[in-house]
Amino acid sequence: MISQRARYAFKALFRLARAGVGESVQIKEICEADQIPRPFLEQILLEMKRSGFLGSRRGKEGGYFLLRDPAQITLASVLRLLDGPFAPLPCLSKTAYRRCNDCADESTCDLRRVFSDMYGKMLNVLETQTLASALKESDRKSGSRGSAKHAVTLAD
Repeated sequence: MISQRARYAFKALFRLARAGVGESVQIKEICEADQIPRPFLEQILLEMKRSGFLGSRRGKEGGYFLLRDPAQITLASVLRLLDGPFAPLPCLSKTAYRRCNDCADESTCDLRRVFSDMYGKMLNVLETQTLASALKESDRKSGSRGSAKHAVTLAD
């Protein structure tokens, strides 16, 4: 299960992606539209800014904006930033591997084998799905075309 921080981050990122790369969205607008507590969202967006996902501007036209094309931001990269490793077992983690204390041999471990298959499939989806592809799929399912800016920004 993803954390509430990650849920809020994805909501904000989807809103920023719809605005377009480099286009500012005020934090107040995100909070009101997605019902996110402002202090919580401020912390999340600052962390994402420090990690190079977002930029910010001050002033009347200020706010947060995407620094990268939404097609270059994978769901996995966002989840790892906010929630850390998401492998079901430490011996399967790509970024935080460690041997399980109670395992004599990884190559014959039934638990590892079962979870490895499931995790591999989940990882494939998270590492190939981007903000752009997720929004495109969402728009397709909802029958929404989005704005012209949205269509250009999220084109494959």
